[in-house]
Amino acid sequence: MRTLHAIALTLLVIGGINWGLIGFFQFDLVAAIFGGQASVISRIIYGLVGISAVYYVATLFAGEEVEEDTVNTGRVNYGTEFAEENNIDDDLEDR
Repeated sequence: MRTLHAIALTLLVIGGINWGLIGFFQFDLVAAIFGGQASVISRIIYGLVGISAVYYVATLFAGEEVEEDTVNTGRVNYGTEFAEENNIDDDLEDR
């Protein structure tokens, strides 16, 4: 999944730069590189950018369940996972 996110983000950056160039300079970089807006390769790139946007929006709002144990409360817990830690002096007296 991490690779898919990286690919989608890369395509979104390419699409964002292309739209910025269109908006500010009326220059379509993808069309200029691949032979016009109607060329097959340009249309594939436009389609992949659109699919990446839909994918990214879907994963953005899907969210992940946050477990209560993972919430950072700002307090440090020095206890162990299984039980309270024993005092070393108590262990030495038992021997």
